[in-house]
Amino acid sequence: MTVNTVSLVGRAGRDPEVRYFESGSIVANLTLAVNRRSRQDEPDWFNLEIWGKQAQVAADYVKKGSLIGVTGSFKVDQWQDKKTGEERFKPVVRVDRLELLGGRKDDEGRFSNQQSPTGKSPEEDIPF
Repeated sequence: MTVNTVSLVGRAGRDPEVRYFESGSIVANLTLAVNRRSRQDEPDWFNLEIWGKQAQVAADYVKKGSLIGVTGSFKVDQWQDKKTGEERFKPVVRVDRLELLGGRKDDEGRFSNQQSPTGKSPEEDIPF
């Protein structure tokens, strides 16, 4: 049996780069900074690739600095550099599930009429 599952929580390092294809597919690429246990250490950076409906959610609601959680699988993109001819590699997390974790403080200024991504006011999103 083999398992390839990655779960991360961190902040978006930049706004998602979104591409739409003629086939109707959509992909969003962004980076994720994940803090280590010690605050003195630099964060770990991960490249994220998100497809389909989750990519559209990222495009609509994730901005640089947004707190998000992702679950997906690890893969390595491989290509040949056009200038040097060298083999290049890039580790990527292909995201299967994206969760928007930011609270009210993170959302300030992002929703002009104080609505959450669900279209409800922040008070309506509180489950208790």
